[in-house]
Amino acid sequence: MAIALAVTAVGLLGAIAILVGWRMVRGRRGLGTRTDRATFATLHTALLAAPDLRTGLNESGAQRAAKHLRSLLGTPALAITDGDRLLAWEGIGDSHAADALEHAGGVIATGRTQVVGPDRVECQSPGCPLRFAVITPLTVESRVVGTLAIYGAEASAGLVRAANEVARWVSGQLELAELDASRTRLMEAEVRALRAQISPHFIYNSLTAIASFVRTDPDRARELLLEFADFTRYTLRTHGEFTTLAEDLRSIDRYLLLERARFGDRLQVTLQIAPEVLPVAVPFLCLQPLVENAVKHGLSHMSGVGHISITAENSGTEALICVEDDGVGIEPEDARRALLGTGDGDGLGLSNVDARLRQVYGDEYGLVVETGPGLGTKVSLRIPKFRAGVHAS
Repeated sequence: MAIALAVTAVGLLGAIAILVGWRMVRGRRGLGTRTDRATFATLHTALLAAPDLRTGLNESGAQRAAKHLRSLLGTPALAITDGDRLLAWEGIGDSHAADALEHAGGVIATGRTQVVGPDRVECQSPGCPLRFAVITPLTVESRVVGTLAIYGAEASAGLVRAANEVARWVSGQLELAELDASRTRLMEAEVRALRAQISPHFIYNSLTAIASFVRTDPDRARELLLEFADFTRYTLRTHGEFTTLAEDLRSIDRYLLLERARFGDRLQVTLQIAPEVLPVAVPFLCLQPLVENAVKHGLSHMSGVGHISITAENSGTEALICVEDDGVGIEPEDARRALLGTGDGDGLGLSNVDARLRQVYGDEYGLVVETGPGLGTKVSLRIPKFRAGVHAS
């Protein structure tokens, strides 16, 4: 992601340099120097086009971006194709739109910029200024995915260079869109994997505990059954990569209620949650595996009462969250393997949660595990309160 952003920044700077010169040649009036005005106009127009390009190479985004790109280049007409379709035609000379896909064919095949002359562009409409087309490839990871075509009365070397630079910048935005889509697909796959990891023993034990109350305490059985239904409905929901901390904690409360039906007074839980962090957006199901891990590894293998503590503190721009148990603990090396996903498969999603946190927020936001044999286990994480692109569904 960082490399792609750097490439995009370089492409934008190159495009600005070329287009500033292009705009200066064309000239404008207003406050400041001609260079200042051209630079501001170029940046402003590029920023207007960027959000639509970040949706990927599609018809609706291309049509909205095309008007800004045409303004950026100051050309009478502009076309965007994806190799199979004309996605957008912006400007005069609508009659030429039908031929835009044919004009783009050579560029799609070779991946090189081409200039098409009057023999293929000029039409019979009196006064139509469209006689040349500069067609440049749009690429994503070195694959030609479409074209950007500029139509006008002439095809100067300056216009060709400007078209190439703008196409590079557009390609950078499309690469970022592809990265966003890849990240979304990966996170969805990881959440599906996490759902599959929710212990089948928990489901079996919960239903067994509920069944044990059917005759002795029907009201309790009904309450637990409803909690089980709400818990499974939440964990199996299909929309949204993120939820609020409040929603995740509510699901955990249902989970612990079901576990207490099995363990009884052996399971003691303490929650200390700062109200300020409840609305914070967190990756979906990022706490459930930590709590389930605490119950299974912290309490299932020990006699007597076990205690689990869940805290969420307000710390400036971040929320600090800890799940701690006073159970049997594990060897630090085993914890390290669980985080890396190279253990015996019994880590109950620790590596999944760690990977998603690092993917969304960066490597400095992974899980921190403190443990040792007989010392219990403490798992900590930090969540930024605000991060671009992160919001609860």
